[in-house]
This record gives sequence, structure tokens and C-alpha cells, in this order.
Amino acid sequence: MNSDSKYKMPIELTFSKRTCISILIPLSFASVGGQTNIKPNVVFILADDLGWKDLGCYGNNFNETPYIDSLANTGILFTQAYSSSPVSSPSRASILTGKHSAKLKLTNYLIGNKTVEDSPVLPAKWQPFLDTKETTLAEMLKTAGYTSGMVGKWHLGSDDSQTPWGQGFDYSRVIGKNGLDYYNYSIFIDSYEKEFKDNGTEYLTDKLTQYGVDFIEQNKQHPFFLYLAYSAPHIMLVPKAGMESKYLKKYDKVKNVGNNPYYAAMIESMDDGVGQIIKTLRENGLLENTIVVFTSDNGGVIVDEMGPIPTSVLPLKGGKGSLYEGGVRIPAIVSWPTKISKKEISDYYFSNIDYVPTICQLTGVEAPKKTIDGKSIQDILLNPEHLTNQNDTLYWHYPHFSNQGGRPSSAIRIGDYKLIEFYESNKVELYDIKNDIGEKKDLSNSLKEKTSQLYSALKNWKKRVDAELPIPNPNYRKIKNSKHTNNSKNNDEQD
Repeated sequence: MNSDSKYKMPIELTFSKRTCISILIPLSFASVGGQTNIKPNVVFILADDLGWKDLGCYGNNFNETPYIDSLANTGILFTQAYSSSPVSSPSRASILTGKHSAKLKLTNYLIGNKTVEDSPVLPAKWQPFLDTKETTLAEMLKTAGYTSGMVGKWHLGSDDSQTPWGQGFDYSRVIGKNGLDYYNYSIFIDSYEKEFKDNGTEYLTDKLTQYGVDFIEQNKQHPFFLYLAYSAPHIMLVPKAGMESKYLKKYDKVKNVGNNPYYAAMIESMDDGVGQIIKTLRENGLLENTIVVFTSDNGGVIVDEMGPIPTSVLPLKGGKGSLYEGGVRIPAIVSWPTKISKKEISDYYFSNIDYVPTICQLTGVEAPKKTIDGKSIQDILLNPEHLTNQNDTLYWHYPHFSNQGGRPSSAIRIGDYKLIEFYESNKVELYDIKNDIGEKKDLSNSLKEKTSQLYSALKNWKKRVDAELPIPNPNYRKIKNSKHTNNSKNNDEQD
């Protein structure tokens, strides 16, 4: 486990003055919260736009995340976990179905429609919802007697059949607005007819945590699956009142790039929520036999999209919206005290499409192997001799323009090499990820055989999944000529 050793994650923690819940519990089956079987519960916690190095256990010395760090101290921290997409909705669809977003035709975030006038291409056609014909993880687990709850950001469709309660979830508390507009959001309780509107007196992250706790308390007598999708630390950067003060003091001392007091305060509120979920599981005798996953939907935002830059993902290149590592490499921690008895740091790389087959295998549920794209990483979780040398293939397809500057592209990784195809220029870039984590040296010209191998594999995959491709921009030549003419006139005037 020496990949990226130059950037080894410090797993030993120095805690702040915040009181931390200890989850180092002796293993036993003496108490399982009254549950009558030993099927593990599943708690899947998803952060929104959390960058690869935003947690203390991933080396961040500014943000304080002791509860999430505690999960890493008793579980597996992955240094090379990936999202299937650099933006939200496609990634969430992959998490819940185990399928590539290209196959689902859901390749952009739900209201994404950005075009670039002077680009030679227009975005690909896509489907702005998760089709109801798709089988979700909640529906798969239901066949084994699981009760499923969805709390937070859904972002996969708004028609009744496209909502959590139309996709297999028994309990739903869904945010009606994207992001963190704390004074103008609503939470829908099981249907759009029952609506809760906050008056600004409650903090959204805390509210979502409480709904997660309520679900656990109500369903502790039988196996359950909780999908808790926080909307933090997504912009707007609105911290809980007073929470940012200590970070402002810290920032005055260390004004490093990527240290944002408001962003840090939002992450701390989410971390407090994780601590509350863990405390609830522990107090009900459920923690030992609960699989807890903590991860992010995509990479961090590294541009001033709506105010100060939230974070930095250095040494990675790019950020949210990009297929460079900064847009798709994400934090991922898995804890399960009955099976994972000590902390591990693994450089095994995998995608979030692998969660569905993994969770199904761990819970004894039959996954639809012929239709899903992911593969189980159960052996990596349960085998103390974690595999590190791989030749697995990962794919990405984002034929759109992102709000953060990302351009239409696709990518593939096989072993240590990753190739990115850019549709506007018809060019490719090749990187040795193991030795060049920052994707600084393009090897496409010097390693032509490797470039050809990966490009051919990517091209064949796009055909297999019938991936929608960017469309030629019919006005491109006219716009280009017009700009050239205008530039010539401007030059004449300046002369």
C-alpha cells in the first residue's frame, strides 16, 4: 500500500477541543438492538462536493473532522476512490444503480444546460432524470427484508415515480432545493403533498441528521438501509451561526490556499452529524453490525463559482466538473466493526458504481449481475491482505460543459495509466497516475502504443454502452469567422 507515498495520508489524529465520540467498541454479538437476525444494516453517508483532501484523516490540518476521522481509525480509508462522474446527478445515479451514467443516459446534473457559443460542439443529448425502469439499491435490498430510508439531496427526478418513494424507499425526507440556501428551502416528507418549510430557525445539516436519527430509531428492530445525502459543503457557503468564528481565527494565522473558514464550518456541522448517527447506532447496540460508508459525490469546487473559492484539491489537477483527478478522485471510508477490526489505508482503486454489487454481496442479496456495471470489492474490505496491484478498467463520460470550467470529454483508467479524450479538439492526453498524481506530464506522444491501447478500449466501451456524444455546433464556423473579422477591425482601429 505504497501508492502515492509522497502524499501519504496521516491516519493518526490530533483532535481539537471538541468532544469526540469513541467508536472503538469491543466486538461481540451480545447486543444487536433487538434485531432478530444478523444481516448487517447499511448506512451510506454522502457529502456534496467534498474534495479529496478536505478531511483531517486525508491530511487536512485546517478543517476539523474528528468523527469522520474516527471511522477511518476503525475502518478502511481509500486513497484512490473515484466517482463515476465529475458532477452530482450522474454520480448519485451510479451509486444507487451500479451502472455507468453513460448507459443510464443521465450524464449531467439535473438542470445542466450550459453551452459555449464559440465551441465547435454542443453538449450531448441526455436524460435529466433516473428512469423508473432502473432498479435501485433500495429495491434490491427490499427483497431481503430491508427497510430503506432516503434523507437529503435526491437530485434524480421530481415526477412522483422518479422520487425516492417511487424508487423503493420506505421513508423519505427530501430537500426541495439544491445547495444550501438556508432561508429558502423545503423538505418533502414522503410525498410532495406533505411539505415542511423551514423558517430559518433550524440549520439544514442538523435537520437532515435528525431525520437520519429518527429513521434509525424507528427501524432498529429489523435490517435497514439509510441513504443520508447531505447538501453540505455545496455552495452557497452558509455556516451555522457562530460556527465559523474559530476558523476565522485559525485563518488569520494560516492563510493558505484552500483554507476557507465558512466552508470549514459547514464541514464541521456535517461531521457533527456523522457523530450523531454513530452515537445513535452505538446506543442502540447496532454499530457493530452496521456497514457505514462515507464518501462524496464528486470532487471539490476549486473556482469562485459563487463567492470565495471553497477548497483546494492539490496536488490533484482540476476540480468538480473536470475529468482530471481533482474532479473524480474522492474521499471514501468504509467501517464495519464485526468484519473490519483495525484501521487500514488502501490504494486499491475503484468507482462508486461498485457499491451496489459490494453491498448486495455483503448483505446476501442477489444483485442483477447481467445489467449492472460495477463489481464487488468485498474481498478488498474483508481480506486483511489488501490487493494493490490492479489492471481494472474504469470509465468516465461527461460530454457537457460544467459550471466550473469542465469541457466535454471522456476518460479511461487501466492500471497506472489514464487517458482523457477531449471532444472539442479531438485530442487525447495520457498520464501515469502512479508517478504523476498531478497529471502534469502528458505521455500521449512518447507512449504511443499505450495511448492507442487505452483510446481503443475507451472507444469500444462507448459503443457498448451506446454513449451519447457531443453534437457539432452548426454556428461554430460563422461565429469563428465573425470573431476573426471583429478582431481584425479592432486591430485596424488600434493601429
